[in-house]
Amino acid sequence: MKIVVLGGAGMMGCIAVQDLAHSEGVDEVVIADLNMERAEQVADFIGSPKLSRLQVDVRDHEALVAALRGAQTCLNATVYYTNLEVMGACLEAGTHYTDLGGLFHTTLKQLQLHEQFSAAGLTAILGMGSAPGIPNVQSRYAADRLDAVESVRIYDGIKPPPADQVTFSYAVPTILDELTMNPMVYQEGEYVAAEPMSGFEDYWFTAPLGLLPMHLSLHSEVATIPASFRDKGLQECFFKINYWGMAPETVEKVKVLSDFGFASREPVQINAAEIAPRDLMVAIMGHYVPPILSFLEPPKNQPPDWSKEIVTEVRGTRLGKPVTYRLGTLTLKGSLPTGVAPSIAAQWLAEGRVEPGVYPPELGIDPEPFFAQLEQRGIPTQVSVTEFV
Repeated sequence: MKIVVLGGAGMMGCIAVQDLAHSEGVDEVVIADLNMERAEQVADFIGSPKLSRLQVDVRDHEALVAALRGAQTCLNATVYYTNLEVMGACLEAGTHYTDLGGLFHTTLKQLQLHEQFSAAGLTAILGMGSAPGIPNVQSRYAADRLDAVESVRIYDGIKPPPADQVTFSYAVPTILDELTMNPMVYQEGEYVAAEPMSGFEDYWFTAPLGLLPMHLSLHSEVATIPASFRDKGLQECFFKINYWGMAPETVEKVKVLSDFGFASREPVQINAAEIAPRDLMVAIMGHYVPPILSFLEPPKNQPPDWSKEIVTEVRGTRLGKPVTYRLGTLTLKGSLPTGVAPSIAAQWLAEGRVEPGVYPPELGIDPEPFFAQLEQRGIPTQVSVTEFV
């Protein structure tokens, strides 16, 4: 089994590369990235003979197709802007596809490729990171056990860093979009655009996280779950997170810059050059991303203290009685699920375990074996059920 990881030298891609390299059924993992220096660092750190390195620019369509030919699956760990182009290359190369998410709007466009993938005998699973990804599968587990589903509420709790620690927890462009774009909420059977960073509530997570302030954020789960469970009467769905795993003080600084126009994509004339303020902002903030190797699990199983729990609460009825499912997937290994979940999906796609077509995780991933594989990697899922008489 050969799997190409686009962006394999990036923050989340390197985690997927490590998990794939440690998986028995995988023969070759290609770290396909523009930055060969980082690719070499990742390969040297992991130290697996399964790894190969290939310089790939996703903007070069012909080179991208050539890189994908002969691989069973493409795991796209680049920024979500590339998703549609990479899916097109997969269709041409005859390669299955998975990614980390499309931030709602791109996901909806990707779903429109279902017939093309189905006709080609190929499969795509969209949004298969930690979130989106794990919450979708959590919602499927509960929905399968309910006669009717009223609401799906998703809480992504991340241990906050110290107030004086200015770091970005994942791709800077994606965080900027999540901070500035209107979150979509499904209410009473319709989509409603909310204000960024609104809907605050305190939510209790499993120790060591405890009580965290949660707010709305634009996310792909809300794009697909309402359609997937429409037949069960779903009326509400939202996604909340606590400052994207950053210190609130850092988020406030970024928000001030955004309010002053530094998140604008409109070019500004400066002397003889034109530059979009957002491009400058992304370039500068890239210096506040932790070193790539810090995202990998070091030898002797001593990962950094980046605790995280993804919780999905599903409310509905069974045999006429109200029931609430709470599924919590907990890790003390921080970003690990974001790379492990798509690694599992990529292997399942290569094995032909999912029918041809384009699917969200809740329709393409079987929950119980998926949770079992997460648990084998030290990422357990706890299920609690509350029945009301």
